[in-house]
Amino acid sequence: MRPRDFRLLFTARALSLVGDAAVPAALTLAVLRTTGSGAALALVLACAMVPRLLLLPLGGVLADRLPARRVAIGADVAACAAQAFAAAELLGGDPRLWHLAAAQAVCGTASALALPTASPLVAGTVPESGLQRANSLLGVANGAARLAGPVLAGSLVLTVGPGWTFVLDAATFGLSAVLLVLTRVRHIPLPRRSLRADLAEGWTEVRARDWYWTSLIAHSVWNGTMAVLLTLGPVIAVRELGGEGVWLATLQAGAVGLVAGSLLAARLRPRRPVLVANMGLAALALPLLLLASGAPAPLLIGAYGLALLGLGVLNPLWETTVQTSIPAHALARVTSYDWLLSLAAAPLGYTLAPWAATAWGPEIPLVAAAALVATACLGTAAAPGVRRPLHLPAKNTSTNAKPLPVEDARPT
Repeated sequence: MRPRDFRLLFTARALSLVGDAAVPAALTLAVLRTTGSGAALALVLACAMVPRLLLLPLGGVLADRLPARRVAIGADVAACAAQAFAAAELLGGDPRLWHLAAAQAVCGTASALALPTASPLVAGTVPESGLQRANSLLGVANGAARLAGPVLAGSLVLTVGPGWTFVLDAATFGLSAVLLVLTRVRHIPLPRRSLRADLAEGWTEVRARDWYWTSLIAHSVWNGTMAVLLTLGPVIAVRELGGEGVWLATLQAGAVGLVAGSLLAARLRPRRPVLVANMGLAALALPLLLLASGAPAPLLIGAYGLALLGLGVLNPLWETTVQTSIPAHALARVTSYDWLLSLAAAPLGYTLAPWAATAWGPEIPLVAAAALVATACLGTAAAPGVRRPLHLPAKNTSTNAKPLPVEDARPT
């Protein structure tokens, strides 16, 4: 937190995370209250997801061509306007479904532009020696938002209505944009080329590192199998393990594990950070197997907390390794492919899990998901680059550590 610019960036990100963590529950209840239709809810969620997936590579190109700060500010302003519009619809008392769907489509577009800016913004505001601790701190903020967001959404929905949750989210996006305007971020401009050439260069950087693309496959599988757990887990918890309270306790244990893992990652200096991180992700197989076997609720709760602890360790180690290994001029494009594969796998899990459970019972897809995620994550060890030592930057304890000077923000 020593560099002023990272303090501003961290505050902006923390505000956005809290707002974003509160919106899903409020959006679900708002659409169901308005329409009473699960199909309508699926439509609104698809309107947010589809543009996010389609435009992520474009977001990566823009964040590398332009200063990532400008792209992030534009995304925050667009999301602020969209959520303010949705709030006005809900508070007006007669919301229209297509208005809510359009607002979420704008938010999905803004998310596609904002996600690839995350790594360049951190790398551009923190000296290399502080990257791992900065990423760990952002991981803690993410975990804390997961804890506080649903509680905050529930309080607002049950007292003053879901519209005020969207007011909160719009306000956090607006404040984030203001803070980013005040933030200075280093930027290496790209020469002007075609969009196709920029996309191809980003993909070349991905393919050139076996530790990166093999890990992307594992991360994608992890997200897909997590979707299976989140789809079938609540049903089993409610019907067989003791009710809704068991599932809520499981989710809270996961959020606590995520925070604990992020704190732990700040102190780790493994010689093979990608290998360590991917091994930790394999822990997701445990809650999947416990759900399939009908294990007692305390075991499931503990296993899910352990699985999210592995995710909490992975995120800072992975982000730091990427930020110190990928050329700065291609960082946003490379991370956009990471986000694309990770986000695309989740809808597949959400779609296949109910179908497989109906056809063969929930045990089959849960066991299959456990085997798949364990094989994918542990299997990354077969890649020479994953086993090769990748030294993280040494921790700098100097009180005078400062980021490098800000470069000219205009592309040549």
